[in-house]
Amino acid sequence: MPSDRTKPDRKESVSQSPQLNPQLRITEIFYSLQGESSTVGLPTVFIRLTGCPLRCGYCDTSYAFSGGEWMSLDEILKKTDEYSPQYVTVTGGEPLAQKDCLKLLSYLCDAGYQVSLETSGALDVSEVDSRVSRVMDIKTPDSGEAEKNRYENIQHLESRDQVKFVIGSKQDYDWARKILDQYSLVSRCEVLFSPVRETLEPGKLADWILEDRLQVRFQIQLHKHLWGEGPGR
Repeated sequence: MPSDRTKPDRKESVSQSPQLNPQLRITEIFYSLQGESSTVGLPTVFIRLTGCPLRCGYCDTSYAFSGGEWMSLDEILKKTDEYSPQYVTVTGGEPLAQKDCLKLLSYLCDAGYQVSLETSGALDVSEVDSRVSRVMDIKTPDSGEAEKNRYENIQHLESRDQVKFVIGSKQDYDWARKILDQYSLVSRCEVLFSPVRETLEPGKLADWILEDRLQVRFQIQLHKHLWGEGPGR
């Protein structure tokens, strides 16, 4: 981000009040290229919160299920500021599983960052700060967690938000198409289709999208193609 980014007066830091400066359990904070979503390829700071109530079969961040380090909002912001980014993504695990994630999101917005939230969609997103771009994952049957989808979240989504489907098979794809139509998702926000790397060849998913004239964004996980899997990616 440009070096003249306006920052809040640190004299008015929330750390003056313990009630306003809660701690969150953080697995990692790292600087990388955004691998997915509408800001793919842009340098981004990722704040990965610890913990998740879901256990998707294709999960690639199981290391974030437990452990982590307790950090205050001020400590998280200080670490984020070190990279002077424009974009910040709060992810997990499932970040909304920690109730004070909402305060973190607002705090980052107040600091002048463009903030996105990666969430499973299994938890309520209605109270997320309106300045945040919500990237909500609707779980497909192959994930093993489709019954956890909170479909009432859809009514809260706006044009700045995104819905993601991770597709593992043709059955997943057909299911996702039905959800697209049932909830008129394309008219509400941007929709992302991603293949499960281990089970679906990306070209097949791309062909299905084109054959059916779907107005969705095809994406692959750029960071995995550059660096593979693991923490800090």
